[in-house]
Amino acid sequence: MRCPFCNFEDTKVIDSRLAAEGGQVRRRRECLACAERFTTFETAELVMPRVIKNNGIREPFDENKLRAGVMRALEKRPVSIEKVEGVINQIKRGLQASGERELASRAIGERVMEALKSLDHVAYVRFASVYRSFQDLNEFRAEIDRLSRESDDVAPDATAPDATAPDGART
Repeated sequence: MRCPFCNFEDTKVIDSRLAAEGGQVRRRRECLACAERFTTFETAELVMPRVIKNNGIREPFDENKLRAGVMRALEKRPVSIEKVEGVINQIKRGLQASGERELASRAIGERVMEALKSLDHVAYVRFASVYRSFQDLNEFRAEIDRLSRESDDVAPDATAPDATAPDGART
């Protein structure tokens, strides 16, 4: 690595540590010519897959579009920005881990819907209604019914001793 002080081309690493929750390596370096010390950060550069739109056009992945869609679905919903960023990062990591060079926009939309389903049901229905182009109330009703059935399948047993009634009273 080139020294930022004297431009000498050789430096030695004095110390290396993980930073940013293991996503970066922090290195303390010393120039072999001028003995100045400085810090560098090393991260893996992972390329996001290109997006194949429904009309066949290919374009680079745009994190801002992903964030805008998620935020639009979550508008006025009680979800923290940390959870939103977590979902966006989870989707991005999944896309990178897929190893695909190109992905259909439909596949990305499905990942967004799955993430929203676990985060907020109202946001999920909002996103699904646009994504799947719901045409009438019956399509909304069918999706809400499907979501309710899935929630009932994983809901805790109401007869369990720790269950509470809606007013907070023990049952």
